[in-house]
Amino acid sequence: MIGFRSCSVGALLFLALAALSCGSSRQLQSVSIQPAQATANGSSVQFAAMGSFSKPPSPQTLTSKDITWCASLAKGSCPGNANPGAIMDQNGSAQCVQGFTGTTYVMAGKLGPASMIPDGGAPFKVYGSATLTCP
Repeated sequence: MIGFRSCSVGALLFLALAALSCGSSRQLQSVSIQPAQATANGSSVQFAAMGSFSKPPSPQTLTSKDITWCASLAKGSCPGNANPGAIMDQNGSAQCVQGFTGTTYVMAGKLGPASMIPDGGAPFKVYGSATLTCP
């Protein structure tokens, strides 16, 4: 009787894992960020991201569970140890770094593997970008 029970538990575990992996074929294809341009006049600026997916529901609002937010002076990757010009939180709120004046990119998306260059940061696989001006 014990052998039958362990086979049943094993079979149920296999079926549960198979069911969880069925929905993994939905892929993020593009990201758009609103507003596309903003100026931080001494306060933080709230950005929002929408994602288009390979399967419904699409498009949909993206949250910190779906994407990573960052600011960078170079489009396409989050900075490593370099000054990005702005600080982002994982809810899309950006604030200029004290003393920085100029324009920086605000990006949201799915990160790829980290760069081997110490200040290179991590490149995005799929992302959207906006600009933030720090006066």
